[in-house]
Amino acid sequence: MTIRLPVEALARLVAQALERAGMAPAQAGPVAAGLAACERDGVRGHGLLRLPALVNSLRIGWADGQAVAAVIDERPAALTVDARRGFVQPVIAAQRERLMRMARATGAALLLTRNSHHFSALWPDIEPFAEQGFVALACVNSKKRMAAWGGGRPVTGTNAMGFAAPRPNVPPLVWDQSSSIVSQGDVLLAAQRGHAVPPGVGCDADGQPTTDPKAILEGGALLPFGGPKGASLAVMVEVLAAALTGASFAFEDASPAGTATTSLGGHFLLLVDPAAGFGARMEALCAALADAGNDRLPGDRRHAARRDSLAHGVPLDPTSHATLLQLAGDALP
Repeated sequence: MTIRLPVEALARLVAQALERAGMAPAQAGPVAAGLAACERDGVRGHGLLRLPALVNSLRIGWADGQAVAAVIDERPAALTVDARRGFVQPVIAAQRERLMRMARATGAALLLTRNSHHFSALWPDIEPFAEQGFVALACVNSKKRMAAWGGGRPVTGTNAMGFAAPRPNVPPLVWDQSSSIVSQGDVLLAAQRGHAVPPGVGCDADGQPTTDPKAILEGGALLPFGGPKGASLAVMVEVLAAALTGASFAFEDASPAGTATTSLGGHFLLLVDPAAGFGARMEALCAALADAGNDRLPGDRRHAARRDSLAHGVPLDPTSHATLLQLAGDALP
């Protein structure tokens, strides 16, 4: 039986669960909005599936739900922020207007965040900027989960990247992808449902290929998409999100062993204020893609799911709904 909740009710329950675990309301709102947006848009691997680990990180003190982020370096077109073991979504929310002013004044603006937790999709971070007319690029590093360039054990994270570009009179073009063949969220979802993953997705603790998601998650490693090309992108993200921000590299992860927790790393966000005529160029590109036979663009499926959720409520399976109510204190929406 599918249970449907209004998006606002879902976000309130997620925020309540985070607050019960020790997160300040001002921090919980942006984090909950991101998770609710993923469920709303059908991105199940980055929605409520992530909530128990978020709550656990707060309860054991691995993440600081009361942290007050500080700007530690400011330049005409760049800010460096220390999140102080808090979450990056509140940092973005706090600096949103400032970043857009900087980008409009200089043509581009950069937000570098260190010592921050991020455990959901990237597109909710950047789509709002594209809706305001900016091109946005973001990436985040995570715990060491991926083997690179033939290695048999993880060194880099799955290191997601997100890109958003505005289009006139229609939703922006947005993509969000990990450096691995599939995201860790997809592997978590397969493990939760008792399904195998396709061959080539990962290896076990001995470096041997496996289709068992638990073997990949418990001491094994995910593999990069495109072989060495995906590995190159993962290393690039380590440079942008960790070396450039001053955050921990994936291989320096010090999260508590044996418990589901979020990743403490860095977040890179670039905004570009496009020149006049950009919209027409975007439409020429999208038209060429359509003429070549492409029947959809990145984000089209999410927007279709979003329309359904806004009209009928966000669909939740009974297990996810029960877990949400438990973490939120058995509250009703």
